[in-house]
Amino acid sequence: MTYARTEPTDQEPDIRARPPLVREFLLVAGLFLAYKFGRQAANGHVEEAFRNAGNVWDLERTLHLPGEGAVQGLLLHSQPLIHAANTYYAAVHFPATALFLVWLYWRRPRHYVRSRRVLAALTGAALVLHLLFPLAPPRMLPAAGLVDTGQVYGPTVYGQTPATDTMANQFAAMPSLHVGWAVMVAVGLIVATRSRWRWLWLLHPALTLLVVVGTANHYWLDAIVVGAMLAVALAVFRLPLSARTMPTRQPRPDLRGSVEGAPVPAYAGGGAPGAFAPAGPSPSFGAVGGSAEPADGADAGSRAPARAGAAR
Repeated sequence: MTYARTEPTDQEPDIRARPPLVREFLLVAGLFLAYKFGRQAANGHVEEAFRNAGNVWDLERTLHLPGEGAVQGLLLHSQPLIHAANTYYAAVHFPATALFLVWLYWRRPRHYVRSRRVLAALTGAALVLHLLFPLAPPRMLPAAGLVDTGQVYGPTVYGQTPATDTMANQFAAMPSLHVGWAVMVAVGLIVATRSRWRWLWLLHPALTLLVVVGTANHYWLDAIVVGAMLAVALAVFRLPLSARTMPTRQPRPDLRGSVEGAPVPAYAGGGAPGAFAPAGPSPSFGAVGGSAEPADGADAGSRAPARAGAAR
């Protein structure tokens, strides 16, 4: 059995699967605002956030996870490198995810709907965890001995003190949505495209992981937890069958070895002299599965004796 080379079934955008643009814009904007206000509502809880940070740090050491300081030490060898890491953390997270959704909406509408649902579910679950488990990042934890690279080398998206920071909740380290969104971008583009280079999209989550750990904004466990949450969301919101890549079968030969729609050899119908045919009388047909009338190309002379014999 042979299969043709597979391509995405929605290689050309399926306009019918594309949701209304205005509705999607309002929906995504509403979800984003709800998340931002939710993070602000989760602000505070300073003592609890630092207590949880100490527990997470101790758990990582118990699990023998590599120290976050090892990654930061590599970045601190070069000031341009640490500045680039801070810029990546501050400037790539939201634009990359937004461009991902815009491209899917325009080019792969069915994949867009699933990706938007996964991202919304992941972000909502992360907000709940931020409320239930406030966590100070490792850059704030004295026991970690790490440098707040954003404040020292710049740029940074956070205020100097969490109490006066009205733009972000600095006690929302777990889970890391930087890592979660980056993994979803890579997975979504790998599934929705068929370029031989598509696996390079995995560099985005890999770089993001190194950046969030090296800048001391997240623990390793923050990435592990968000990976588990994303796996659950992907399992719940499965891609519709019509949007999956399915193998396309080649036309199957019939019992006589011919392909449907191909010319039938003369010997297949039994009309040619000397042709191999099943035992017993069998009328000649014009086409396989066609009318029972004799084929037009049959020899008229060979039918005449048959009629004469029937008359006798």
